[in-house]
Amino acid sequence: MNIIEGIRTVEELEVENKRVFVRVDFNVPMDDGRITDDTRIREALPTIEVLRAKGAKVVLASHLGRPKPGKHDGLSMVPAGERLAELADVEVHVPENCIGKTAQKVIFDLRPGQVCLLENLRFHEEEEKNDEGFARELASLADAYVCDAFGALHRAHASVHALPRLFRDRAAGLLVMKEIRSLGRLLEATERPYVAILGGAKVSDKIAVIEALMERCDAILIGGAMANTFLAAKGLNMQRSLVEHDKLPLARTLLEKAAARRIDFLLPTDLVVGESVKSTEGRLVAAADVPEGMSALDIGPDTVARYAAKTADAGLVFWNGPMGLFEQAAFSRGTFGLATALTESKAFTVVGGGDSAAAVHAAGGNLAAKFGHISTGGGASLELIEGKKLPGIEALRP
Repeated sequence: MNIIEGIRTVEELEVENKRVFVRVDFNVPMDDGRITDDTRIREALPTIEVLRAKGAKVVLASHLGRPKPGKHDGLSMVPAGERLAELADVEVHVPENCIGKTAQKVIFDLRPGQVCLLENLRFHEEEEKNDEGFARELASLADAYVCDAFGALHRAHASVHALPRLFRDRAAGLLVMKEIRSLGRLLEATERPYVAILGGAKVSDKIAVIEALMERCDAILIGGAMANTFLAAKGLNMQRSLVEHDKLPLARTLLEKAAARRIDFLLPTDLVVGESVKSTEGRLVAAADVPEGMSALDIGPDTVARYAAKTADAGLVFWNGPMGLFEQAAFSRGTFGLATALTESKAFTVVGGGDSAAAVHAAGGNLAAKFGHISTGGGASLELIEGKKLPGIEALRP
């Protein structure tokens, strides 16, 4: 399955002395105006450097957060521009708007190799509405288009979907190409055994991806709060744990499908429980013995060992979703222990972005560098694995 067949790459574009609109994903986590994880900015550097080296005038654009109409506090792209300037050792101009005269003045004054980062695209509600008029205003700022925002490819938004269609010269950036090639290995599934690890809060969020993975995987390992629903579906009393009671029949059906297809569908055998998500201490119990008034907030060491054994000799591993409330030290051992185990696996390991990527970075020990690929887009990676067409990719086709 060649997802990017026919799509040009940034390296193929003739961009000398041209203004190139580059849709990046600088939707980075912020804390009181400070960037807490600059991974997405770092991942965009190769494409930016290619364009600068080819003499392009680089016009970057991204969204940040979910601003409400008229309220933009703390969601300016200025901090991202400042961090990019440090990383790329280049001056980055950030106009006060992404369209209009203020943007035009900055962009039309750019010289080859210079960089501009437009203000937050979502300050205009037309961005999320995929408004063609807004796309045309953005298009007036550039001569060519490059999409390097993998994390936004599954959104039919103006800068991702309507805008590229307005350019004859359009291409995929290096990050998008790397993401598609790495995640494409999960779709081809030629490396065996193929093991998927799924965590997070809700079964309902992962129904489609579980069913898609059942077509390809040899084993599926479940953790996080979604494991509670499967355990409850098997008759265990999960007490105060988060359980999607309306999804119990679905969970039973998925377990039956896995059994019928002879897929190993593993659930936690031990759990770390606490009185609430604010608890600072955890208690290890068997999955069948969650105490009254307690909630399962992490997988236990026996489960980590079982999952590690299952992935040790795998050929391919896909991980999406933490195994517990890893942000709290008392409930982080399951997720961090699994992350460590995966770096010791023989498999090509892919982390599906989002919270699971954040967990790998939080685990420390330079574990992130030991994974085959860590995606920058959780939602996009899941939709790709589900077999969906991504609007941002389709818009790049001839």
